[in-house]
Amino acid sequence: MKLGTTKKIPQRQCVGCRMMKNKKELIRILKTDEGIIIDDTGKKNGRGAYICPNAQCLKKAIENKGLERSFKMPVDKEVYDNLKGVFENIEAG
Repeated sequence: MKLGTTKKIPQRQCVGCRMMKNKKELIRILKTDEGIIIDDTGKKNGRGAYICPNAQCLKKAIENKGLERSFKMPVDKEVYDNLKGVFENIEAG
């Protein structure tokens, strides 16, 4: 490796606040044949969308239909309810 070179950190855009952030700071939501799931590993196959792990970004994503736009399909209310539960667990610690 050459001196002075740094490893590039992957950036992704949050579907809520639409800001670019480090991939590892975001939660990956995945569209698969089975439906829409949360990808804990970040390595599962499927179309991914990213969101900040806070309730404000989830609220914005619901209002601006961020997941629908990313996946090019309607997203059930159940998916958003599951995400709210996950975010509550994250914020609770």
